[in-house]
Amino acid sequence: MTAPSTFGLSSEARNLHWLLTNLVEEVPGIQSVAVVSSDGLLLLSSDPGTNDEARQTRTTPKGPRGSSADLATIVSGIGSLTIGAAKLMESGGVKHTMVAMDEGSLFVMSISDGSLLGVHGSADSDMSVVAYHMALFVGRAGHVLTPELRSELRQSLESETTGGAR
Repeated sequence: MTAPSTFGLSSEARNLHWLLTNLVEEVPGIQSVAVVSSDGLLLLSSDPGTNDEARQTRTTPKGPRGSSADLATIVSGIGSLTIGAAKLMESGGVKHTMVAMDEGSLFVMSISDGSLLGVHGSADSDMSVVAYHMALFVGRAGHVLTPELRSELRQSLESETTGGAR
């Protein structure tokens, strides 16, 4: 199967693909990344098979079961849980969440309008470096992640999974 291309996507969508690829390539220890919409739908992923740039930089899937959909589900669930907790505690919006595990870590950061950036890191990843680069991604992506762009990214992913984008 040939890799789907970003041909035909808007410059904003191509830019987000590029930013995600740079995040994965620049930060040691990142295993997988997912951008999730406020309703829990995967918009962008580093997993092979979900976008052209990521496919070129990785040969085997990493992350929860190697599935971008699994990471998106986890990120969405953690985002929802922490937003609910913040409301109950009357503590304002959630900026980021970090889960440290024996063999890895999970970072979730708000992007805009309820969208989330989730990163699955290896056990040896430097949490402060990962968080810093996530903040850079959010700063660059947040203002362009409009409803129109979210729709375009979602349609692009759906097209890839059904075989329509070749």
